[in-house]
Amino acid sequence: MEKEYAYWMALAHTEKMRIARKNDFVIRCYEKGIKLSDFFHGSVQLWKEAFEMSDEEIEWINVAKAELPNYAFLAEDLLEQGYDLIPIMSPDYPQSIKVNLKKTYSPPLIYIKGNKLLLQEESVAIVGSRQAGEISLQFTDNVAKRAVSENKVVISGYAKGVDKQALDSALKYSGKSIIILPQGITTFTSGYKALYKDIIKGNVLVVSTFHPKAPWNTGLAMARNVYIYGMATEIYVAESDSKGGTWAGAIDGLRKKRKIYVRKPESEEKNANQLLIEKGANPVSLQGERYLWEEAVICVNEPTVPYGNIDDRIRAILKQQKLCSKEIIKRLSLDWSVRKMTEYLKQMTDIEVINRSPKVFTMKGFNSEPMLF
Repeated sequence: MEKEYAYWMALAHTEKMRIARKNDFVIRCYEKGIKLSDFFHGSVQLWKEAFEMSDEEIEWINVAKAELPNYAFLAEDLLEQGYDLIPIMSPDYPQSIKVNLKKTYSPPLIYIKGNKLLLQEESVAIVGSRQAGEISLQFTDNVAKRAVSENKVVISGYAKGVDKQALDSALKYSGKSIIILPQGITTFTSGYKALYKDIIKGNVLVVSTFHPKAPWNTGLAMARNVYIYGMATEIYVAESDSKGGTWAGAIDGLRKKRKIYVRKPESEEKNANQLLIEKGANPVSLQGERYLWEEAVICVNEPTVPYGNIDDRIRAILKQQKLCSKEIIKRLSLDWSVRKMTEYLKQMTDIEVINRSPKVFTMKGFNSEPMLF
């Protein structure tokens, strides 16, 4: 795989080409059983016939191809410095990103430094303004504390305000955090110095989707927000304006039918939290808890068939991670015995056992091989 890294970098950083189109090429390579290097060294005829590339796309790929020697040197240098490169077809690639961002926005390659196992854990993103007030920072601390107690990873953008509070609180309560950078993985110099011990201990993972040497800029900071929301399995909004990254991310999440939890604002506050709630976000208290009246409405509207919606909830978590019956019960907060869950799973035709002792379950077609969109 290491010999292929230069090709993954060349594709990932091909300018002007949309992410969805890059992923089209990846999928076609997988379907044809060829490596990405075979794609890059293919003929123009192959590109046009098998990959349906336009003349403009061929020109872009040829420009990227000319950079392969530089990418090969850079990839080797990154590995020597302790960074990892994770292509989208790798089993280490975060499934949450594929589920949430689909082919359209899932980056073909990510760069990381730290404990890569955190990529597969349930995660909570706490987002909000850089100029967040004290009540929003307290909310962030409360949600982070709760996430740690539930063994969930806290996602942070490492920006001033809510992002930084989320990271600090996760570490204060002996939890774990993933930092999504608005810059290249090698340019986070001051951050590595500050977080060195936590990275070594496996408590912090640093992630970047941009060119390894890209400096911070506003454009990358806005683009990075997509991956904060995409990485998370739960999203909490501490404080939002009616424009900007937090607002845009929350609105996009609501359009995609994702669960967005927003702190219910105090009457004297001047922010857009209430507006997000009116648009469909779930209001939560200062402690990050859903209101009892909302739970009652949900219960009334739930199907009356036995275990209403349990099947869909089981499928959703097994698409992301292999789990045993006990772990599934815990994730879904069910008052079931292990035996009851095991028997229930056996009756689901799209669930399979992949380990006998103890029994571990997965969705058919997931986890056993790279997840295709």
